[in-house]
Amino acid sequence: MARCESDTARELLCRDSRAATTLKLISIVVIFLTSVLGISLPVILARQFHGKPAYEKILLVIKCFAAGVILSTSLVHVLPDAFDALSDCQVASHHPWKDFPFSGLVTLIGALLALLVDVTASAHVDNKPSHYTPIGTQEESPAVTASSVGKKSVDSGIEMGAMPVSCHDQHADELAKIKQRLVSQVLEIGIVFHSVIIGVTLGMSQNQCTIRPLVLALAFHQIFEGMGLGGCIAQAGFSMGTTAYMSFMFSVTTPMGIVLGLMIFYMTGYDDSSPKALILEGLLGSLSSGVLIYMGLVDLIAVDFFHNKMMGSKPWLKKVCYIALVLGSTTMSVLALWA
Repeated sequence: MARCESDTARELLCRDSRAATTLKLISIVVIFLTSVLGISLPVILARQFHGKPAYEKILLVIKCFAAGVILSTSLVHVLPDAFDALSDCQVASHHPWKDFPFSGLVTLIGALLALLVDVTASAHVDNKPSHYTPIGTQEESPAVTASSVGKKSVDSGIEMGAMPVSCHDQHADELAKIKQRLVSQVLEIGIVFHSVIIGVTLGMSQNQCTIRPLVLALAFHQIFEGMGLGGCIAQAGFSMGTTAYMSFMFSVTTPMGIVLGLMIFYMTGYDDSSPKALILEGLLGSLSSGVLIYMGLVDLIAVDFFHNKMMGSKPWLKKVCYIALVLGSTTMSVLALWA
């Protein structure tokens, strides 16, 4: 049930535009630095351990921690906020918002859109021509003599049997790498939606009592969410330029959202608690939540725990990855006490 009563006296006391603006300017710097720290840690660690025996295992553990962070972000942070926005008395008391659970519907649409993107991209990847030619499809040169063919079959019988397997493995690894890059890009899009909503909401707010604890909570929020996205980017094996670009976009999205929120408020006097603002926040949050839920469950958890050969052959690694998953989920869930 939506709560329509509030402590008006306390709310008026907390509304101080000058103090709120100062806190928001501080939050821009703090959130940017913590975002850079969070997303850079797994990328730097991955490059430090690259080529070492523990490299793949460390990346897998980081990715499982990331899956826990992403899943908790969607279910504990984004979806409840979207539901609260659309169930606010200013919105829920009017048609059509009081007639249907739109937050759940838009979350479903977000998950289905993520599935559509996933299926379309996977079909494109599967139809992509391979970079190797299977044995037996090469045109034989007329100059090849019967003796040379016989010699090749005697000397390289084992190699001929092994080459198709090796080439097939290389092709499978290439497809897996492309799929992982797609997952990282779609995941960043979902997180960017969420970050913009947070930033704009904070930028438009004039309630210093709400902003003060929110700044510290968002700082930790960006660290752990950045670690989650950074782990996926590290495993995808992007080039240095692409990695830097994706890291930069994650780091500046929330601060840019805060600046945008400040501009919207000072240019239009737009109230973040108005019905239109609540509807926009609820719809975008629900859409973002659907994308993140799909990515966390299908492209991260299901792929790693059920289709990863390395985890299947090492039971201890599966236990470590599960602990990392629970730790990531717990960390982000605890932050919901403040943000």
